[in-house]
Amino acid sequence: MTDGIRALEDDRFPRSYPQGWFRAADLTSLKGATTVSVCLPARNEQDTVGKVVASIRHHLIEVTPLVDEIVVVDDHSSDLTAQRAGAAGARVVDASEVLTDYGTGHGKGEALWKSLHESTGDVVAWVDSDIVDFDPAFVVGLLGPLLTDPTIDFVKGHYHRPESDGVGGGRVTELLARPLLSQFFPDLAEVAQPLSGEYAGRRTLLERLPFMTGYGVDVALLIDAARTVGIEHIAQVDLGVRHHRNRTLDELGPMALTVSQVILDRAGVRPPGPAILRRPGTSPLVVSPNERPPLATLAARSGA
Repeated sequence: MTDGIRALEDDRFPRSYPQGWFRAADLTSLKGATTVSVCLPARNEQDTVGKVVASIRHHLIEVTPLVDEIVVVDDHSSDLTAQRAGAAGARVVDASEVLTDYGTGHGKGEALWKSLHESTGDVVAWVDSDIVDFDPAFVVGLLGPLLTDPTIDFVKGHYHRPESDGVGGGRVTELLARPLLSQFFPDLAEVAQPLSGEYAGRRTLLERLPFMTGYGVDVALLIDAARTVGIEHIAQVDLGVRHHRNRTLDELGPMALTVSQVILDRAGVRPPGPAILRRPGTSPLVVSPNERPPLATLAARSGA
């Protein structure tokens, strides 16, 4: 290790790193031949995506060469998301033109899956494109465990959200996801924010995992990563403060249904048939997320 990189004296799992533990310059000196991709799924995020991309490019490519490429997957946007991401320095990929044999539908999980396919880095980090006051330290934190510890394969970020109602992981996490994880995947209940959209992993692991197409992708990847490599190969990092739009209960309902569907499915107790959200006085909402196969299996099928 170089000066500035400290050993973490914490034998709990998942291993937890505090805010500011890693510095970009130290990680750059350690990365060697390892290549790094930062990917952003984006759908109608013209107000923020350019600022996020520009910040990563300036601080982590031009000033400190930690990141090798920035890939934005434009998920059927109807605004200027693609143009602003490209102008800020990202390679922009149209989701409707990638892996079309599996459909051209949209959804966060599908955009993540396609970004993994289109990116080239040995290590891939994902950040959301709707972050206000984005801090490049988010990326540095996610990459830190992967570039300093060869036994870590997957890293989950967590943060303080001033707009939330005080609970660490938000309403869907604390009222639904954590109780279910506590029952079916108790080790993962120790993860501060299992639904956070900021995480990173080694390509060698990520290409072995399926991707849910909708909101359930975040927790599904966490569960599948833990099952594949074990929680001792997973870390979490405090990313500080993140500002976000506080969603209404009408918006959170379908998200909660999808998350519960995924956790129950991974636990082997998912009810039969489609998940249907029923509310008094409104039409039933059917939530049927699809699952995209591990990219490694596509390569095997094609003979690559």
